[in-house]
Amino acid sequence: MPKTVKKVHFTKMHGAGNDYIYINAMQEIPKDLPTLAHLISDRHFGIGSDGLVAIMPSDIADFRMRMFNADGSEAEMCGNASRCIAKYVYEKGLTDKNEITLETLAGIKLLRLNLNDNSVESVTVDMGKPLAGDLKREIVFGDGKTFEVTQIDMGNPHAVIFTGDLSDSNVLRNGPRLEVAEIFPQKSNIEFVEVLDRGHVRMRVWERGSGETLACGTGACAATVASVLNNFTGRSVELQLPGGMLQVEWKEDNNHVYLTGGAEFIAEGIYYYPSEQ
Repeated sequence: MPKTVKKVHFTKMHGAGNDYIYINAMQEIPKDLPTLAHLISDRHFGIGSDGLVAIMPSDIADFRMRMFNADGSEAEMCGNASRCIAKYVYEKGLTDKNEITLETLAGIKLLRLNLNDNSVESVTVDMGKPLAGDLKREIVFGDGKTFEVTQIDMGNPHAVIFTGDLSDSNVLRNGPRLEVAEIFPQKSNIEFVEVLDRGHVRMRVWERGSGETLACGTGACAATVASVLNNFTGRSVELQLPGGMLQVEWKEDNNHVYLTGGAEFIAEGIYYYPSEQ
């Protein structure tokens, strides 16, 4: 069957190094977003990213997001991508609000834009209430390797591992097999966390469907909640990730988790991709 080449206008952005391709789908939504996400995310034959985010109209919020991992699988939401959407819609004139609501598969999120000279310096996302699972669940692999995980749901599944070993040999070898461990029927994001003190941690993240990313907003929130529940930190934590710093606060009065960090534009252009005619 003959192929045709389609054009998609895109913007590439990152939040703490967590890079996604953003498409303005307010007027027209491209067909087959999972396939487009898989193609456009390829770092050799596409633009290269951790995934694809479509910014869409919503009947129940200011905007709606659909996000897809680099393998084309759809995710519930992403804290870093949410911040980038806030910067995108404000600085491109799609809204003049400094507080916007965003519809996601994990519910409606409130985004507060922290402005400096009419540009978005950072964004604070109300990530809602976490759902804690087992605090100390053991995973044993056939080679005898054992991991103790704390399960946290931030609208998507996370398993937090407290360790002093953030080496490639640990993260890159064990992240892929932990993601698909039998105890995670929908797979899981995996956080490797080193506690530095009561207010600071270092972490690396193996993201479900994307592999290691330089940052993960929901992962940072899950790591903070797990750190508090295990009495390793207080409720306000600064997290050092390979792509930058994020701040997370789990408030006691309303049980909500708040994520704060920056968002940056990288590039804009037109992506050409083949599709069946």
